[in-house]
Amino acid sequence: MKQILAYAFWGIFILSSGNSCSSDESSSLEEGEATNEETTGTVDPTLFLADGLVEPITTVEKTLSDGTVAMCYKITTTSTPSEHQMGPWCPTNISDGADKGGKWFENGELYDVDGAFIENMADFYSDATWKMYDENGDIYVTNSLEDCQNAANPNVGEEYENFCVECQPSYVTDITLTYYIPVTPVKLDAPDYISDGAPGGGAPPTDGPPAGGPPEDGGGEGSVIGLAFNGVNFDPPAPTSAILGAYTLAPMDDNGGHVNPNTGYHYHAATGMSSSVAQEDGHSAMIGYAIDGFPMFERLDEEGNEPSDLDDCRGHTDETRGYHYHVAAAGTNSFIGCFAGAQGSFEIN
Repeated sequence: MKQILAYAFWGIFILSSGNSCSSDESSSLEEGEATNEETTGTVDPTLFLADGLVEPITTVEKTLSDGTVAMCYKITTTSTPSEHQMGPWCPTNISDGADKGGKWFENGELYDVDGAFIENMADFYSDATWKMYDENGDIYVTNSLEDCQNAANPNVGEEYENFCVECQPSYVTDITLTYYIPVTPVKLDAPDYISDGAPGGGAPPTDGPPAGGPPEDGGGEGSVIGLAFNGVNFDPPAPTSAILGAYTLAPMDDNGGHVNPNTGYHYHAATGMSSSVAQEDGHSAMIGYAIDGFPMFERLDEEGNEPSDLDDCRGHTDETRGYHYHVAAAGTNSFIGCFAGAQGSFEIN
């Protein structure tokens, strides 16, 4: 029950050496420079917030997930949001309100991780083993980098059972991440499914393409869904079954994110807190780009409606934006169901 994969627990992935790029960076984009303004289906690098960038965005040749070579934007970030605070994640006492804790996913719903949630976990999961607090109501919370790393170990020790696991941003000091996103998306003949497939738990078809997520050889393709405009990445679904199987809880904050000590802060849900670009026609706001270069938009439009013609990837096409994705509801622990395009990759620096 306590056997969990370290890379799955915290989303720790390493870029495959096969994803090489050319040695020459072809151009550097000056801040404020507009590119491809009148063309749909291409990435606009000027939408990324300068505060989240380590260096100017450049273009470089890159081998995509389908083996083709394409020009990609090289985007290096700190994974630190500039427009909102990170945390909190774990409350410290069962008397704490929702403002002292974060969020948790269960059956498509997003729950406040307040003191009452922690107190009632045995009833919530119908398992008397759950008791994450002492006789004073104080909640067991990881409070050091060592504890955080140990709780993500493939063989979680019994000493971390019934712990609320959180990593502080201060644990991540000198890590940057580089993302390679195709300048112009390359549509695949068949989609690449992500992890457990479409939001809501649907698995990829048995006769279809292989599931996404981290490849067995440790490659980086598919292990990042996309990138928000603030430089924080959209991660694949959090492995909630493995986390709960170790009798731990690893909440997201109200922004839908938490901290990985190896890669920094990242999102597992879109809760409307990150930077977005409003659309003049009332369409859902844009929140970033998928790693295949197709744009990602909020789930609902200005009138609160969700598109009715989304495909398995949660994408569709309109005349203004071309093909694009609409993210899933935050409680589904997902963003999109599959990649419609050949994916770029990322590096941990």
